[in-house]
Amino acid sequence: MHPVVDSAGSLVSQSIPATLGTRVPLVSGPDAEYANLDHAASAPCLRAVRDAVDEFLPWYASVHRGAGFASQVSTKVYERTRDVLRRFVDARRTDSVIFTRNTTDALNLLARSVPRHTSVVLFDTEHHAALLPWRGPNVRRVRTPRTRLAAVSAVDSALAATPEGPRLVVLTGASNVTGELLPVAEIAAVARKHGARIALDAAQLAPHRPISVRDLDVDYVVLSGHKLYAPFGAGALIGRADWLRAAPPYLAGGGATKAVTSEGVAWNSGPERHEAGSPNTVGVYALGVACDQLAEHWGAVLAHETELLTRLRKGLEAVPGLTQLRLFDDPGDEVGTLSFTVDGFEPGWLAAVLSAEYGIGVRDGAFCAHIATKRLTGGAQAVRVSVGLGSTAEHVDRLVLALRQIVARGARWTYGKVDGRWAPSPDPREVPAFLRG
Repeated sequence: MHPVVDSAGSLVSQSIPATLGTRVPLVSGPDAEYANLDHAASAPCLRAVRDAVDEFLPWYASVHRGAGFASQVSTKVYERTRDVLRRFVDARRTDSVIFTRNTTDALNLLARSVPRHTSVVLFDTEHHAALLPWRGPNVRRVRTPRTRLAAVSAVDSALAATPEGPRLVVLTGASNVTGELLPVAEIAAVARKHGARIALDAAQLAPHRPISVRDLDVDYVVLSGHKLYAPFGAGALIGRADWLRAAPPYLAGGGATKAVTSEGVAWNSGPERHEAGSPNTVGVYALGVACDQLAEHWGAVLAHETELLTRLRKGLEAVPGLTQLRLFDDPGDEVGTLSFTVDGFEPGWLAAVLSAEYGIGVRDGAFCAHIATKRLTGGAQAVRVSVGLGSTAEHVDRLVLALRQIVARGARWTYGKVDGRWAPSPDPREVPAFLRG
């Protein structure tokens, strides 16, 4: 396997996304290579993942209870992937690996598994997947301060004010709005002082940085395949088994049961306790392959992202009226995600023009982190740009040039609202052939 990027920063191996080089239509015709600057929403599929799935599909069958050879192969694939994920996040040998649909699913599972009267502390700028599952009088939403040091102190104070009993800190590893990393290890140390556990939302961190559960001293990690270049509908909750083993099954159904009689049900105690129904074996396998690919090439992945992010930030600084959003005033590490506003231009309109006239994919809105985005914009929305293995230097340069042109002379096409969103009017672009008819 070749490195993901060579010394010059160009993508060279089968580890690059299968969509790189995809061409999209422009309103002015004919087309352009798609500039994928929306990795934070969903990352494209790696070629290695696609190829591995194609190789596995002939062997796909039911898992755990099938006597057929294909079923035995599928069961091995499914169970071995638990070990892949343990290695990927450097988890403890005794940690459970429970497969879910995505990060949202995993955090909802954890929220249903914590002991009664657990005090939960989290920042109010979390992604909705981490913010919304926690309800009730024992949940303390802490206003995110302007420095990382103050963030550590805020968690310390919040935990000190909680009643005796189980405590849990829910923390994002990297902001999906600004890309800034939070001081996870420092907050974990404070949490330990108060006897609290820590759940790390790694949806935006895992595709960009190696994670060590043991070095960070966290108890749970959640992540999504569709952020990790494996868009086949699988995610995972990885962490301490005791709360999960004692909790009622997340779903009631086959696979979660040890025995069912007319008198009642005996539930499994392992990870399968929370995995009722036929699992997404293909998605699980894809997730494992993607994790192995990233783990094998972290150095190259980080070099590629650092180059693009530096180029992006420098280019955006030269766009008149553009303001980049930040949670913290103090400098710190950040992944390849940033959001901005441009004076006088609505974010949704900007995103539509970038797509229709330049073939650039970005995200606009509040990014399922409404409190964070609206606080940073003064109540408005923003444009988000996120780079990854499906992004190139040309994509970044095209975005910067497009923004400069739009600010200077406006759009070259007419636009209107369609179902509440900006779109070209008229829109002559044809959808791909498989969607016609």
